[in-house]
Amino acid sequence: MPNYKVTYFTLTALGEPIRFLLSYMGEEFEDFRFNEEDWPAIKPTMPFGKVPVLEIDGKKVHQSTAICRYLGKQAKLAGKNDWEALQIDVAVDTLHDMRLAIINYWYDENEESRAKKQGPLMNEILPFYLSKFDELVKENNGYLANGQLSWGDLYFVAASEYSIKMIEFDFYEQYENLKRLRDNVLSIPQIQEWMNKRPKTDIPVRFPGCWCNLKKN
Repeated sequence: MPNYKVTYFTLTALGEPIRFLLSYMGEEFEDFRFNEEDWPAIKPTMPFGKVPVLEIDGKKVHQSTAICRYLGKQAKLAGKNDWEALQIDVAVDTLHDMRLAIINYWYDENEESRAKKQGPLMNEILPFYLSKFDELVKENNGYLANGQLSWGDLYFVAASEYSIKMIEFDFYEQYENLKRLRDNVLSIPQIQEWMNKRPKTDIPVRFPGCWCNLKKN
């Protein structure tokens, strides 16, 4: 059995999809979380100076999407063929497009500039993406792709949790098919078990270390 260690800030954000996948797989893992003040010492020890990082038997890998795609294959949640795998990738990459719009607003250090971004984000950008995602989930029987559970569903639900806290808008309550997606994921016993025992550290913060890693990874 491999030994796993997840290294990330004291956040859910992009560390949480990895934790979801490992939990789904029934794997024990070390959940190493650190604060802003610890980052300068930790950063040089991380590949490309980025987190989240997953260590597998002491070997460090970064890039949350690549890690989750790998774990999804291990968990047999990556589609039955290349076409199905592509549909999952498309959904996750589109989530990143939406997520970037949110973090470009949230982490803008110029208050005036950030205020100008709020209206377009909430009234145009998010409704566009969320309505498209809602349609996609409706077409796929409560999932993002291929009409069945995939690693992309776990990624979407886990990563969106922190974004919802940043914009203070629980879009699951407005989009019924996305709510169905969330409920499908959170009803998985292994995910329920993880949610019940994980640390409660979901307070959105604006600090440079977090910004660079959320944006780039």
